[in-house]
Amino acid sequence: MVTITLPPELEQTVTERAQQQGTTPQLLVLDELRLRFSPPPRPAAEGETLADFLGDFIGCIHSGEMVPGGAQMSTDSGKKFAAGMVKKRQEGKL
Repeated sequence: MVTITLPPELEQTVTERAQQQGTTPQLLVLDELRLRFSPPPRPAAEGETLADFLGDFIGCIHSGEMVPGGAQMSTDSGKKFAAGMVKKRQEGKL
C-alpha cells in the first residue's frame, strides 16, 4: 500500500471536487488513477460474444446452496412487493 501526501491546495481541490460529485476524496483519486494508469481493455476476439468476454466475471449460484430448499426469490414476487409496501406504509415510512 502506498500513502501519498497531497499539498494543501491540491487536497482542498480534490476534497471540493469529491463533494461536488458526491463521493470521497479517496474514491475520486483512485478512479482518476485507474483511468490514467490501468491498461486499456482488450478488444473482443473475432466471434467472441459479450458473455465470452465477461465469462470470468459473471456467474450464478443456486440459492439452495445458501438457503435450505432455495430462496424462492421469484415466487410470488408481486405479492411480496405489495406486502412490503403495505408494511412500510403502516410503519409510516412512505
